[in-house]
Amino acid sequence: MPTMLITYRVRPERLDEHLALLDEVYRELADTRPADLRYQSLRLADGHRFIDVVIGPRLPAPLPSLPAFVRYRAGFDERCEDFEMSEVSVSGSYGMGE
Repeated sequence: MPTMLITYRVRPERLDEHLALLDEVYRELADTRPADLRYQSLRLADGHRFIDVVIGPRLPAPLPSLPAFVRYRAGFDERCEDFEMSEVSVSGSYGMGE
């Protein structure tokens, strides 16, 4: 199943806004429960760098159809810097929802 790894740094002055928008995305995902989608955001120790892991058979679907995700992505480039997105393959995994 396709797996995307997204890394980025949020500008300090935009962190609260970013976290609120991200929270809206996760609330909508919890409400809509899209099948076959796995999405996890990891916040690194510095508090401003994030790693998102997205797994699904038809990426980026269904994310672009979610209103909260559309709002989240609308100002992403202004809120964040050092953005990188890569398709990755899992070389090994234990206990990560296989």
